Amino acid sequence: MIPAEFDGLMPVVIFMGLAVLLFFGGHFLSVVLAPKKPSHLKSTPYECGELPVGSAWSMFNVRFYVVGLIFIIFDVESVLMFPVASIFKELNEMGQGGYALIIFLSFISVLIEGIAYCWRKGDLDWVKSFQHSLKKETK
Repeated sequence: MIPAEFDGLMPVVIFMGLAVLLFFGGHFLSVVLAPKKPSHLKSTPYECGELPVGSAWSMFNVRFYVVGLIFIIFDVESVLMFPVASIFKELNEMGQGGYALIIFLSFISVLIEGIAYCWRKGDLDWVKSFQHSLKKETK
């Protein structure tokens, strides 16, 4: 007999068991049913049709990641403005419109300050100017 406090946990245990069963069942089926025809072409590091040339270790510009992270940060923050904008009319009818507008404008000012900071540091320039870095070194 199962105690009453474990009745709520039984669906969780069943789903965990099903998840484990699906994982191992899928793995077993892929091992049994997958074709095993090794060839020289399948042994190459790239299966896209390109011949590997040179070393896998190569220098790349870290600016790709910096620009990508800046885009993600400001994109997510701008998406957070849509829920407030969609209920602003309702907040205004409840008498909270001024408060919501102040919060909304302060959020936008933080975004503008963040973009200005990134711009001032040169993080939005795709190719950094060497003149800018030389001016910093001479000071």
